[in-house]
Amino acid sequence: MGLSRNSTRRSNTSKTRGARTQSNIRKRQAKKLNYKKVFIFAVIVILLFWLLISGISKLFSKNKKIENVAAEPVKQDVSVDISVIGDIMCHSTNFQDAYDDENDTYDFSYVFTDIKDYIQNADLTIGNLETTFAGKEVGYTGYPTFNTPEQLAQNIKDLGVDVVSTANNHSLDKRYAGLVSTLDELDKVGLSHTGTYRSKEEQDTILTKDINGIKFAFLSFTYGTNGIPVPSGKEYCINLIDEDLIKDQISKAKALNPDVICVNMHWGDEYKLKQNTTQEKLADFLFENGVDIILGSHPHVLEPMEKRTITLDDGTKKDGFLIYSLGNFMSGQVIENTMNTIILQLKITKHADDSISIDSYNYIPIYMYDKGNGQDKRYKILDIDKTIAGYKKGEKGISDTLYNKVTAAKKMIDGVLGGTY
Repeated sequence: MGLSRNSTRRSNTSKTRGARTQSNIRKRQAKKLNYKKVFIFAVIVILLFWLLISGISKLFSKNKKIENVAAEPVKQDVSVDISVIGDIMCHSTNFQDAYDDENDTYDFSYVFTDIKDYIQNADLTIGNLETTFAGKEVGYTGYPTFNTPEQLAQNIKDLGVDVVSTANNHSLDKRYAGLVSTLDELDKVGLSHTGTYRSKEEQDTILTKDINGIKFAFLSFTYGTNGIPVPSGKEYCINLIDEDLIKDQISKAKALNPDVICVNMHWGDEYKLKQNTTQEKLADFLFENGVDIILGSHPHVLEPMEKRTITLDDGTKKDGFLIYSLGNFMSGQVIENTMNTIILQLKITKHADDSISIDSYNYIPIYMYDKGNGQDKRYKILDIDKTIAGYKKGEKGISDTLYNKVTAAKKMIDGVLGGTY
């Protein structure tokens, strides 16, 4: 019986130990399961957090892209209205008339009052300055060697002129010093210029202007300097008409990627109403080498104008414009047709595809009116159409003689240029 009780006791102890072992195993398994759950939960949390951050980042990136797309401007057509005037000259009668003896100065502004709106309302105005500003100490002179009171530079600027060509047969009238002084005076008043230079570096620096998003490059050349020699070692001071120089200057202009290359050409025969063959050949040469607009001067009278379609080397076509001579704008000349002139108007458009078109070209007929010697404010540039209309309305101050003069001038102008386009 004693053995039986011991055996029972061992059996119970064994069961108890087994139960404890099973319990410990279950606890360990539970702990492992809890660790796995925690790990899986942590992984899920991290994954969800990463997805959240990634989504927000993509959302911001998408919004940024949308903002960038929205910020990019949509290309639209842009246009520039250009006014072009002819030779700005100053004979002795002109500056004598402009003299203010009370202040010992000069003022030419009254000459332009009738036509100033056409200049000031343009986006860009170009003219040909055919005189020098060599300084008072040199002495003011008219033809044949011009030196004009420098106040004219300010008056031209105030009128609204933006760019002047300075390469012409009178550029060296007061020699190299006068040429340099002229450029200095233009710089003082803020008038841009091209055609004459103070250094080789200046000659190689092409004048450009960005107007309403259209980039213009300006060049200027002259046939000569009235026999006055270009100073040795300073050949850079003036652009003479030479095909190699012209090609070089055009090449320098093209390197600046302009939309329009505009060239002033001082050429032709004085007082002839039609261009010569040299002008025609040079015009073809300029267009073939990439010029868009050619503005002629020197004859002091008007010569024909035309719009061309130019075929480029790659077969594409573009617009070109040419006027062989703009005539005089301001002068004291009395030779036939030298008082009949125009304000040329061009409309240039740059399209969304970056192509350039010359949409229209027309002109305002004007007349350099001379009231006669001894008259106060003797000279005035008249709007011909406005003067004719005023006469027909019976406005005072427009005589029969003046009416007949401007009517004849208009007929001559329309005959040479062929009307508006």
